[in-house]
Amino acid sequence: MTVVVKVGSSIVAGVCGLNEKQISAVASDIAAVHEMGLKVALVSSGAVAAGMEKLGLKEKPKDIMLKQAAAAVGQSSLMWAYEKSFKEHGKKVAQVLLTREDFSDRTRYMNSRNTLLTLLGHGVIPVINENDTVATDEIKFGDNDRLAALVSALLGADRLVILSDVEGLYSGDPKKNPKAVLIPEVREITSGIRDMAGGAGSAVGTGGMYSKVLAAGEAMRAGITVNIISGRRPGLLPSIVGGERHGTEFVPKKTKLPLKKGWIAFGLRTKGAITVDEGAKRALLTGGKSLLPSGIVSADGDFKQGDAVFCLDSSGARIAKGLTNYSALEVEKIKGRKTSEVEKVLGYKYSDEVIHRDNLVIMVR
Repeated sequence: MTVVVKVGSSIVAGVCGLNEKQISAVASDIAAVHEMGLKVALVSSGAVAAGMEKLGLKEKPKDIMLKQAAAAVGQSSLMWAYEKSFKEHGKKVAQVLLTREDFSDRTRYMNSRNTLLTLLGHGVIPVINENDTVATDEIKFGDNDRLAALVSALLGADRLVILSDVEGLYSGDPKKNPKAVLIPEVREITSGIRDMAGGAGSAVGTGGMYSKVLAAGEAMRAGITVNIISGRRPGLLPSIVGGERHGTEFVPKKTKLPLKKGWIAFGLRTKGAITVDEGAKRALLTGGKSLLPSGIVSADGDFKQGDAVFCLDSSGARIAKGLTNYSALEVEKIKGRKTSEVEKVLGYKYSDEVIHRDNLVIMVR
């Protein structure tokens, strides 16, 4: 069994830098889970906050270059704090820094997976963070909640535990509304659930409950159970893994996606969209079929052969995501046509299917 634990800056750091006492408590709980025979990967923020202290910054930098500099200065401090804390429990750690491109490129995706699995297989606890020192506005994750969901899918994890500065998801902001109640279980990420999560983040963190709920939704789609619990109460993490209930548990409806489909669903960025008719929608959602030219209404974007695209229904809702065998220009030419007409229209044919079912992931159930 593999567990991914995500801890944010609000838990391991403050405006004055790293909170080594809290880091030690997190390491103790993770070590306890590791002693239960589980494989554990840790996704941890805190490098920028640690760098802020060293650079004498009073507030989180908004400038991307200053943020990169703070991360470069602070990452070594963050890893040293974890190194010391885990060593007290006889555990070895490894630093792994990832960017968005490590998930969107298939070769880099597999290399990242193989490296992490090798570390886990040797009893090492990977400490994973976004590579802020090279991140730009185009490739940055934005928050480590999303990174944790991507890592969970990458590893085919059984559970993702997000350590938060609150007990879990509440019906409202518990800091502002004393009548807000804890939501113990979520089985579907509805608009109501998203509204409950709000949208604010902490002073040193990036996400907030909203980003955690969105990340939980992604992990649920991959068949992964997600728990949001307090990161300030020692002992909750081993208790959760041992079968107890704390905080909010997000329960997936289905089994894990195969590795390739998980990569398509979560690793790849889309380059456009294909709108399909009602017949094609039914074939994709209930028939387990491929997308054929005859069911296509239109193509949007500048995608090329092999790119990831969304499949939209007539209302614009995303129903699937897949790898297209044809470019946007080619799809526009063959839309509504029978498969037998494709070669006549284009002068060539790559495939009968615009998106083969083996390269297609359904996004609604």
